[in-house]
Amino acid sequence: MTPETADVLLGNEVSFLAGADAGNGCDIAISSRIRLARNLAEMPFPGSASDEMREKISDAVADVVDPRLFGGKVHLFEMASLSPVDRDVLMERRLASADFIRRTGGAKLLVRNDERISLMVNEEDHIRLQAIRPGFQLPALWEEISRIDDRLGRKLPFAFDEKLGYLTSCPTNVGTGMRASVMLHLPALTLSGRIGATVQGIQKLNLAVRGIYGEGSDNRGNFYQISNQHTLGESEEEILGRFSAVIDQLINFEREARAALLQKDRFGMLDFVGRSFGALRYAYKMPGGEALNHLSGVRVGVDMHLFENLDIRCVNELWIATQNGHLQKNAGRELSAAERDVERARICREKLRQGRN
Repeated sequence: MTPETADVLLGNEVSFLAGADAGNGCDIAISSRIRLARNLAEMPFPGSASDEMREKISDAVADVVDPRLFGGKVHLFEMASLSPVDRDVLMERRLASADFIRRTGGAKLLVRNDERISLMVNEEDHIRLQAIRPGFQLPALWEEISRIDDRLGRKLPFAFDEKLGYLTSCPTNVGTGMRASVMLHLPALTLSGRIGATVQGIQKLNLAVRGIYGEGSDNRGNFYQISNQHTLGESEEEILGRFSAVIDQLINFEREARAALLQKDRFGMLDFVGRSFGALRYAYKMPGGEALNHLSGVRVGVDMHLFENLDIRCVNELWIATQNGHLQKNAGRELSAAERDVERARICREKLRQGRN
């Protein structure tokens, strides 16, 4: 495979938002993702491997990944040869972690053409295999990623212990090596003042709560990533069963909070949605964090059918187009922070004007 740039993906509908109007709880559960951590037997973990060894490992993995294994055409990205903007685009499309895009020696990303399957080579572990889809679809994700993992395991010798399971760089991933996560949009729980208690309750169940880009990111725009923390002592199906039950409950809590706000403070909810739309529709400068917060308001308005001529696809397109990497990629050059704010506002004004026609 020949290394490519992020340009090859820009024509695609973003995988974790594609078909987001087709049910599966997409009004609250934005996306579901499963990642599997795997390492090659008798090879040092990436953190202790030499540059030469990391290159050898990345070549070994890339050599066995083909369209038959992944189920479709595969794109190859080498982090060392990508521009900062290209790296941001890959992270914004949730194909690469924030830590991975900063890596160079031996760091490769393999992505299926529809972006629903990807594989990071030499992140924290030799292999981070990922499956992602819109909405709440963990069973379907597990079926697909497990099948690909089995194929990969027949081609590569994974580090595995009969008692512990899969061996990983971080002890918290030992066992199944599986991290399942669901990104939830929880504006009503936030507006009603219940989000603090909700997050504390989630954490008591040994689940992690993070922002849009995972570990180290904040919860801008009322978006929360919920993921399992235990990977040892249970099967993947048992972990996913318990985790899914919590996500179901959170979705119900948010729906109840939205209904209660409309009943008890209808004009407060309408004001939240209307101010968000007004800012995006008429502002001439828009910082990224502010845009995400306003898009949260517009999104909940669309989900609750408060707009006549605006759909969720328009909101999703704005969500991606206004992030720094995509903003600069579509502009054809790197932009200063001030230029990004102006361009972001312009895109919002034009897109929302079109969405209202």
